[in-house]
Amino acid sequence: MRKDFGAKAILFPMPVLIIGTYNADGTPNAMNAAWGGISDDTQISICLSPTHKTVENLKLKKAFTVSVADAKHLAECDYVGIASGNNVPDKFAKAGFTAVKSDKVDAPLIAELPFALECEMISYDDQTCRLVGEIVNVCADESILTDGKIDIAKLQPLVYNPSAHTYHVVGNKVGNAFSDGKKLM
Repeated sequence: MRKDFGAKAILFPMPVLIIGTYNADGTPNAMNAAWGGISDDTQISICLSPTHKTVENLKLKKAFTVSVADAKHLAECDYVGIASGNNVPDKFAKAGFTAVKSDKVDAPLIAELPFALECEMISYDDQTCRLVGEIVNVCADESILTDGKIDIAKLQPLVYNPSAHTYHVVGNKVGNAFSDGKKLM
């Protein structure tokens, strides 16, 4: 028997995304966002309430980075989701993050988080809270690469369970995409 939960923002896995922007004065800012994902070949869509300092920064700079939160930095990544940039002007530094200026967009990369998308803003809609960004580059620290490819087991990305308000780690390989299903052909 199934239980109905109604219309809710529940989907698994839900990546924990850390959005990096610059404030008007040039200081770095970061926020935790869980409602987002790839929406086209080189586009990402993220739901961000217009009250966030990050949205103000996006409208000003038209650029952002999206780092994937990892298990090693769980507390720091959670902190930038519960502290508001509207009230804590130095929350990036307070989280212990180090800003590295992106060469591709006018937004900070987070040195401690080894995987990121560098994006230019395509659009933001205040009513739907939908941010759409063009991914201009994907970068990964060599520490999470195996044979030149991103190794999800090394990255240990966090996913969010919106039903229970918990974080989990992704990492165990269980199969091969575009291959294992061939046995049913």
